[in-house]
Amino acid sequence: MPLRVNLVSADAEVWAGEASLVVAKTVEGEIGFMQGHEPVLAILAQGEVRITGVDGTKVLANAEDGFLSMAGDELTIVAGHASLV
Repeated sequence: MPLRVNLVSADAEVWAGEASLVVAKTVEGEIGFMQGHEPVLAILAQGEVRITGVDGTKVLANAEDGFLSMAGDELTIVAGHASLV
């Protein structure tokens, strides 16, 4: 079962889908997520979110001012400002 990802900004859904890997920047540093990752709640830092889809496609987004939450196989990234690159 792949990782379900939702990347949203304050006013819109930026990207949603299934991924094999997501790398995001937190105030503690970069963190990578794959299926089965332990639960995490972290503060999002300004930077790039890199998403690798289950088919190998790459999605890049800039995000800042928010948080991310990993629970089960679902990763939610909520940013004050986010956009695809």
